[in-house]
Parts: sequence; structure tokens; C-alpha cells
Amino acid sequence: MPVFAAALALLHLIGGAALAAPGGDGRVVVEYWEKWTGLEADVMQGVVDDFNASQDRIFVRMLTVSRMDQKMMLATAGGVPPDIAGLWAMYLTSYVENNALMPLDKLAREAGLHEDDYIPVFWQMCRQKGHLWALPTTPTVTALHWNKKMFRAAGLDPEQPPRTLEELEEFNERLTKRAADGSLEQIGHMPQEPGWWTRDFSNWFGGPVWDGGGRLLLDQQPSIDHFRWAATYPQRFGGDDMNRLRGAFGNFASPQNPFFNGKVAMIVQGVWMNNFIRQYAEPDFEYGVAPFPTPAARPGPPVSVADCDVLVIPNGARHPREAMEFIAYTQTRAAMEKLCLGQKKFTPLREVSPGFVENHPHPYLQTFIDLANSPNVRPILALPTVLQYSNDLATYMNLLLLGRLGPDEARAALQERQQRALDQKTERWNRVKDKRLARWRAAS
Repeated sequence: MPVFAAALALLHLIGGAALAAPGGDGRVVVEYWEKWTGLEADVMQGVVDDFNASQDRIFVRMLTVSRMDQKMMLATAGGVPPDIAGLWAMYLTSYVENNALMPLDKLAREAGLHEDDYIPVFWQMCRQKGHLWALPTTPTVTALHWNKKMFRAAGLDPEQPPRTLEELEEFNERLTKRAADGSLEQIGHMPQEPGWWTRDFSNWFGGPVWDGGGRLLLDQQPSIDHFRWAATYPQRFGGDDMNRLRGAFGNFASPQNPFFNGKVAMIVQGVWMNNFIRQYAEPDFEYGVAPFPTPAARPGPPVSVADCDVLVIPNGARHPREAMEFIAYTQTRAAMEKLCLGQKKFTPLREVSPGFVENHPHPYLQTFIDLANSPNVRPILALPTVLQYSNDLATYMNLLLLGRLGPDEARAALQERQQRALDQKTERWNRVKDKRLARWRAAS
């Protein structure tokens, strides 16, 4: 009962009074909770409006909800979930293991949605434990972004990004400047900026940090190499010096973003970065996009990490078929391209309309599409303990980059703590998995 009471209180806080049907026109009202705000929410609202105008049986009502990951879980546990929720793919494993989602295999088949319609990595991200749990909306992959003016000032070819990790570090030395007192004024590349992809960075060294089941792989060579590479930064640039430089960085969404104002020349970012550049950087800001390089000893197709927003149907939703009808509408080429063009991203669908790329405002859109289709693209880490892991990783990586811990010491401590957390989660899952899997098979 306490969970149910909390869920009712949550509904009140986010607008429970809005549950009455609009206009009393007899339509089934589908409640859709979305995490997006601002432009992104406005664009999706346009897709919702198009769907509502396209038929007279279903009315989708979209509500922007902050801290969606917590509130959707709370509402589902209390038996009062929305019919649709817009989530992040990285949390799917946790939601699945907590029985918070409805498997979509049967509903997707009935709606005519097939794996072959999608860029493979985005379909893969929506599947967990042999079932389909979500469908993608707006995707991204990671890429190197470099400041062409800073390259030019350092005597580097502004049109030629580094092709190997070793070359990136050579460029890094040339792009780094110190003041007369020895303090860092700018740096070529810094692992902490923005630091969002640290949990996935072992992929550039040959493999992920998790086997997809019950074991972390921080004791394997890719993670060993990743931590040892990161440890070269305090050795070369000074951990405290880098920390002081970071203290001068402004907000990400501002003209004081260190990539915009010349403090960091090379960063890893996603397709959305162009939106922030257009809004906050100087009009003459010049940048390029290319695959983030791998070590020279690991040649091959480009490596990238994929992420995407997804739509799910929470367990206990009142109108799952109507919810799937709207989700299927968002997966059509026209609706998906309206959404992704409006948010200035590419689409997760294999096929796009003629002119979509050519008429898109992102000057490097094709680079991101190519990376999404690379044989070496990898899904973002979706550990069932991903929040705990991310918090611990940030702590140990900061100690490493400050020079307070060695790479093997930091990595081993992280492995020990987080393997213990994963073991506990796996033990809980193993107690219920047979019944859950049998029920999901029957529903699919």
C-alpha cells in the first residue's frame, strides 16, 4: 500500500486531474509520458498531433515528466502507469529485470514492424533476454569533434583529424598551451570533457566492460588498456593542472562550453552537438566530425557507441493495443523523419526518404549514419546496475586523472565493488527469472 499511495501522490504532482477524456468524444485516451522538454518535446508533440488528427478512435495525450526513470518505475509499481513512456535505452535491462515493461514481440508483429526495417544496433538495443521491449525514436552515435581554428593555429591541417589514437595524442601535445606561470590555458583532448562516454570507452581498445550476463570484464585487456591510456594524462599534463583548467570551464549549454571557447580542441560527442554549436558558439565557429580513432594496433572499421531514446509500454498499462498503434505510427518513415529532422538527428530506420540527408541542417549527418552502420558500432552499456556503476566509475576515474590512484589500482577497485553489486542484482534476478521468462514466452 505505501507504493500505491506514493504512486497516487505522484499522479497528483504531475497532473492526475488530466486523466479525464478530452471533449468527451468517445476516443480511447492514451497517456504518454515523455522526458523531453523544450524543442525536443515540441517536435514530438507535433507527431502526437498528427496522429490524433489521422484517426478518430484514439487520443494520445503527451505529458513531459522530469526524472522519468524514477517516476515511471514508481507509477508502475503502484499499478497506475502511463500507457506509453519515453525512456533511455541504457535503462532497459533494469526495467526488464524489475518487471516494469510489457514485452512487445506480439504487438510489434501484428503492427508489421520487423528487424530488417532498422539499423541493426538500434533494434539490438531494444531487445533484452530474448524479447523486444521497446522501439527506437531518436538515435545517436559517438564521434570525434575537432575545432578547426585551433588546429590551424597549431599548424595542423584543419581538414585532417587524427587517424589513430597515437596520432590524437601527438595532436594533443601540439594543441596544448600553458601560461607563463605554467598553468594550462588550453588542451588538445581531455578524457573528462565531457566524460559522458567513459563507461563505454573500453570498446575503442577492443571490447566492452560487461559480458551481458553476470560478469564485469574490467580485468580483461580492453579495460586494462583503457585505464592505462587515461593514466598517461596526469603524467603528461598534471592531474592538478587539468583539474584547475576544468574549474574554468563554463556550462555545457552556454557560450562558455570549453569546446566553443577554445579551451579543449577535441571531444567525443553525439549528433545533437550541432544544435548546441548553432545556438551557443560564435557564428564563425569551425568544426569537423570523424570517427574517434582507435590504437594503431587495432585497425579496422570505425568504433562508435550507439544510444537512442525509446518508447515502451509499461507493465499494467490500461490500453496496450492503442499504445502500440501510436508507437507503430512513430515508426513510419514520414513520422520518424519529422521527429528526427525536427530534433536535428538521423533516424534509426534503414531507409530514408530522398533528400533527407541532403536537406538536413546537420553538415555531418552522413558521418553519423555511417558510424551507426559500422560493424564495430556497440550499444551503450545497459548494465542492470548502470547508475551505481557510473557513479563509482566517475569516482575512480577522477582519482586516476588526478594522479591519486594508478590505473591498475583504480580498475581493480572498481571491478571488486561493482562485481559485488552485479552479483547481488544477478542473484535477485535468478530467483524470479524462470517464471518471468515463461510468462514472457507465453505472451509473445
